[in-house]
Amino acid sequence: MKYFVRLLCLLACCTVLPTRAADVPPVAAAADLKFALPEIARRFEQDTGRTIKLSFGSSGNFTQQIEQGAPFQMFLCADENFIFRLADKGLATDRGALYAIGRVALFAPHGSLLKVDAALKDVRAALADGRIKRFAVANPEHAPYGRAARAALQHAGLWEAVRPKLVLGENAAQAMQFAASGSSQGGIVPLSLSKAPEIAALGHFALIPAAWHADEPLRQRMALLKSAGETARLFYDYVQKPAAREVFVRYGFVLPGETEK
Repeated sequence: MKYFVRLLCLLACCTVLPTRAADVPPVAAAADLKFALPEIARRFEQDTGRTIKLSFGSSGNFTQQIEQGAPFQMFLCADENFIFRLADKGLATDRGALYAIGRVALFAPHGSLLKVDAALKDVRAALADGRIKRFAVANPEHAPYGRAARAALQHAGLWEAVRPKLVLGENAAQAMQFAASGSSQGGIVPLSLSKAPEIAALGHFALIPAAWHADEPLRQRMALLKSAGETARLFYDYVQKPAAREVFVRYGFVLPGETEK
């Protein structure tokens, strides 16, 4: 129980790295980066002596907050269209850079009656025989990973059948909580969260083909916002360097220019 409470805190809380300088920019980040980005930020702090403050949530909600004046200096988004929207409104310095492409996975916790498979065959069977009572996805209204999950389920012809069973997370990390906690039989969640050791120890996952949500590609783009200072600009550059790219790959992201499978 203590382990699970700690896991919930990891998923729900923002991350503040140790402060060593006055310039500690607030950085907004998509919830699927909850494990990968703190690791990158720690490397950045070790390499440069500079620190940042990370906040995680849904890309749609962060976009609205920035439009309303939230003082973030950098935004790592799970849907590049939100970055384009901010740039068109003059709130970002430019249209940013693609830093990764996300993937979704079917996750089921240990003890679930649901078996994980990339083709969602057992999801279909479990809906038919009543084994699925609750199924977790991020809210498609404002979370890109929720839209990708919906697209994958629609591709499999399961969306209408699963809708009454859905438990909607406010963001991808909360959907991961619901899928891994045992309060649901599973869910469609970010591969990057499923691969984190803390989460992987709680269940099993299977990668869903990218073609199944081709209409909702998880092209993840970042941008500096108008208030960006020197540390934010340095971190923006650092995220595009090999040390950061290696972390993204380890958590299951596809790098720009690579091919999704």
